[in-house]
Amino acid sequence: MKKSLLILSIFLASCFVCFAQVSDEQSEQAFKIMESTDDVLAYHGDYSATISLVIEKPGKPKESLQYKIFERTDSELMTIVQLFPEADKGNGFLRDGENIWSYDPISRKFTHTSLKEALGESDVKIDDINQSETHWRDNYTVSGFEEGTLGKFPVYIITLDAKTTKPSYSKVKYFIRKDVPLTLKEEDFSGSGRLMRTILIPKYTKVPAGYVPTQMLLRDELNKGENTQQVVSDLTFDALPDKIFTKAYLESLN
Repeated sequence: MKKSLLILSIFLASCFVCFAQVSDEQSEQAFKIMESTDDVLAYHGDYSATISLVIEKPGKPKESLQYKIFERTDSELMTIVQLFPEADKGNGFLRDGENIWSYDPISRKFTHTSLKEALGESDVKIDDINQSETHWRDNYTVSGFEEGTLGKFPVYIITLDAKTTKPSYSKVKYFIRKDVPLTLKEEDFSGSGRLMRTILIPKYTKVPAGYVPTQMLLRDELNKGENTQQVVSDLTFDALPDKIFTKAYLESLN
C-alpha cells in the first residue's frame, strides 16, 4: 500500500511539473527578450540584401539559388526576386500587409500564397525573412522559459506556441544569448511535438545599423541529410522607391 502511494505521489508530482504554466512575469520577460532579438538586428525601415542558398539532399548534386530581397519593415511591405538559376530568374514574391503573392514570369500570373511558402526547394520560408514589430505577441503564447548554455554562451531558452495560423510551425524553441540578444539556435515543432526543422546561426556581422545573421544552417529533421545553407550579402539601408513594392515592378523585370 505504501509503495502504491509512493508511486502515485511521484506520478502526480511529475504531472505537476509537466503542466506547470509559465507565470505572467516570465511570459512578459520572454516577449521582451524576443522583441529585443528584432531590435538588435539591422533590419529596420528600408533595406535590401542578396540571399544565397545552397541546398543539399542525399543522392543529388548541390543546388544553388539566389534571391534579392527588398523590405520596408514598418509598413509590412516586401518584394523578393529570384536571380539564379537563370531558368527561374524573375520568379518572385510580393507582400503588402496580410496579402502575399507569388509571381510566375512565364505565365505572368500572381497567385495568392502565405508566409509559409518556401523559397524554391530549400528549407527557408518567407516567414523566416519576415520582420514585424508585433509578430511575437500577435501570434504566440509563451509555454516555456528557462536558462541554460549553448556551446560557450549562457542563453535564454524560450518556447513559443502558435496561437494563430500565421506561423509556419505550431511550436518554436529559441536559444538566445544573454549578453547580446542574438538567436543562436531555433527548433521548429509540429502540433504533435515532433521536431521538424533546426536552424543554427553560427555567424553574425556587426554593421552600423545593428547585427546581421550572415550565415544560417537549416536542417530538415524529417528528411535526414537535407540541409540548406543561407548566406546574406550586399546589404544596403538606403530608402527604397515605392514602385519596388508593386506588382508592376515584378512584371517589369521580364
